[in-house]
Amino acid sequence: MPRFTERTDTAVAPAPAAGPTSPPGARSGRATLALTSAATAVALMTYTAPMVTLPETAADLHTPLSAQAWLLNGTPLGLAALLLVAGSLADDYGRRRIFVAGTLALGVTTALGALTSSTWLFTLARVAQGAASAALLASSLGLIVHAFPSPRGRLHATGVWGAFVSGGIAVGPLVAGAMPSWRVAYGVLGAAALVVAALSHRALTESRAPRGGRPDLAGAVTFGLALVALVAALTLGRDGWLRAPVALLLLAAVVLLGLFAVVERRTATPMIDLGLLRRPGFLASSAGGLFTGLAVIGLFSFLPALLQQTLGLSAMDTAWLFLLWSGLSFAVALQARRLAGRIAPRLQLALGFALHAAGTLTMLGALGSGSWTRLLPGLIVAGVGSGLLNAALPLLAVESVPAQRAAMGSGAQQTFRYIGSCAGVALTIAVVTSTKGGLTHGADIAMVVSAALSLVAAAVVAALRDRTS
Repeated sequence: MPRFTERTDTAVAPAPAAGPTSPPGARSGRATLALTSAATAVALMTYTAPMVTLPETAADLHTPLSAQAWLLNGTPLGLAALLLVAGSLADDYGRRRIFVAGTLALGVTTALGALTSSTWLFTLARVAQGAASAALLASSLGLIVHAFPSPRGRLHATGVWGAFVSGGIAVGPLVAGAMPSWRVAYGVLGAAALVVAALSHRALTESRAPRGGRPDLAGAVTFGLALVALVAALTLGRDGWLRAPVALLLLAAVVLLGLFAVVERRTATPMIDLGLLRRPGFLASSAGGLFTGLAVIGLFSFLPALLQQTLGLSAMDTAWLFLLWSGLSFAVALQARRLAGRIAPRLQLALGFALHAAGTLTMLGALGSGSWTRLLPGLIVAGVGSGLLNAALPLLAVESVPAQRAAMGSGAQQTFRYIGSCAGVALTIAVVTSTKGGLTHGADIAMVVSAALSLVAAAVVAALRDRTS
């Protein structure tokens, strides 16, 4: 197992014949923060755009209800499968290089998604978008850590970056809802990603922390296949959890994850140093990411479609209502850096999960009442909780690993986040659509499940006290 503490970070100029240089200045740091935040926002806008256009997209692609989870899960599947390897590649071969390549690929694959004509082609385009997003998201925090080496600067920068995660989630549905069709929305988002890629190629400074050795392709393959098996099992479970195909897929996921652990212990350059699992801070970051995807993203990814189907709201009306949750999340994440020194990041996570649970329980019965105003108090409380989560997760991700492995730490936390998202979306759709009593009753059960998972997460992250804190 490599000893990460013996490495030092190296910065290289954008020119091919690069060598060590001093850390970027204030102007370069601002450019780094602006471009990484912009790319992150576009990636999250692409991620959330189908939330309000799901009924239109499913109708256009003739997607049956049982397969609609794939329309939402393509991007998080690509993200979860490649975030770890993208983080390691960014640290080893250049964070700027991986960031620019990922942003460029996001633009191309998003534009191609607008041209698809079937459920499977759209899903493949979404998986490719997720893979491209993995490259830019994992390398973003590595670039930020290098550009802001001081604890105070890093606190400010990660807070802004986390706020733009919420901002992208907030704006994505609005952009999609405002466009004449979901295909036009994808074209606009693809063009935005290409613009950011062009600016980043010129403005960013290269940095890396090479370990030597070959990329961990075996780990990437086994981990990716394990995720595909898990998501497929959760999606097929809607039609019966005790069926043989579901059991075989779950078994395959467990076996492949075990094989992944063996590969990571034996390779010289693992995607993730499994020794980090002994660090309470890293465990809190990973658990926080997992439950954020499972409880928060899983529910709110499908809730906009439920609002249209049960309350008869249009895509644009749904986007504006959804903005109350996501917009508050953005505002709170932007201001949450003021909590530094007063509350530990893991306790901030616990508070965020508790608020999400409270907000979700407040929304019980709202869809069955036929009135969207019944959702407002719950969306406000849950939005504040989401903002606290989005502010604490990136800071804890980079603080829980050595500075020179910041991209890997970011990739690990976000990997768990999107594993949870894949599972959460599939679970939410399965609960809502397979429960007797109709969509409104199923939605209430899904909300209870989301709240229960959030309370479990709050207890877990609060208990993981870092010995160094």
